[in-house]
Amino acid sequence: MSYKIGVDGGGTKTECILVDATGRMVACHVGVGCNPSVVGPEAAASILTAALDSLRAQAVAHQAGNSQGLPSQRDFLITYTLLCMAGSRGFWDEFAAALTGFGRVTAVDDSRPILELATSGRPGLALHAGTGSFVAARAPDESVHFAGGVGWRFGDPGSGYDLGARAIARAVLELQGWAPASRLGPAVREYAQLAPTATASAVTRHFYQHSDPTPHIAALAPTVLRLASEGDAVARNIVVVSTGGLLDLAISVGTKLFTEARLADVSAGLSGPILNHPLVVETLAARSPMPLVTLTDSPIEGVRQLLTRL
Repeated sequence: MSYKIGVDGGGTKTECILVDATGRMVACHVGVGCNPSVVGPEAAASILTAALDSLRAQAVAHQAGNSQGLPSQRDFLITYTLLCMAGSRGFWDEFAAALTGFGRVTAVDDSRPILELATSGRPGLALHAGTGSFVAARAPDESVHFAGGVGWRFGDPGSGYDLGARAIARAVLELQGWAPASRLGPAVREYAQLAPTATASAVTRHFYQHSDPTPHIAALAPTVLRLASEGDAVARNIVVVSTGGLLDLAISVGTKLFTEARLADVSAGLSGPILNHPLVVETLAARSPMPLVTLTDSPIEGVRQLLTRL
């Protein structure tokens, strides 16, 4: 029996699936994140190697359950492994080239599963916002393109980190007395588990001294979205401006690849809980020249679809 392995490797988690020849998932493995930019190259390689070994062991066990006795190496075969990875493409290309025992191994960006969910292999775009954000596109000539995704240091519009960082910056100005009060000031202090009387300095000190500040700041995004939905004008403006920046990037990509006159015929998928939030969908749809479609499946389903199609 032959199998394929698909991996969605990001900064938060590493999710792997084992599928049979029909494309049916028969095993999975979920571990910690393996982005080399976050955990370092050695740890990234170690995490993914352990995940792949786990799936190979599960392939043996699955085959044993469908055969008499213990299967030999000839009884099953991993023919293809697809690595959809965050972080340095060069690093993962080298990792893929050195990997043995997993069939033909291909490394692509972690945007590809999202793009697959959005387009099913056809021309179109995908906008994704999690801790970071990016735009992916498949052009009419079937070439694949990636935009944004530069990370928190340089700004990922529409991302959880961008929403959280904007909210903290505004809350600090409010606490300093330089901006009119909104619900953000108390909300940020509550999120940081600070006293209601905590000063602006206490707020900034909390986030600067946190052991893992990037996901901590990004996790503030649901609070910002909630306040925006409940009518807080400041929170709403943050959401509109931040996610609007990601849409502007998508429009630029779409205009270059498809021409502005054809954008109305180009579907764009919205991926991640931020972009799927009703308020965000409403505000983006009101100014998007492209029809927007919300994507509810997880990226690993996009990996499975890629394994089936490729």
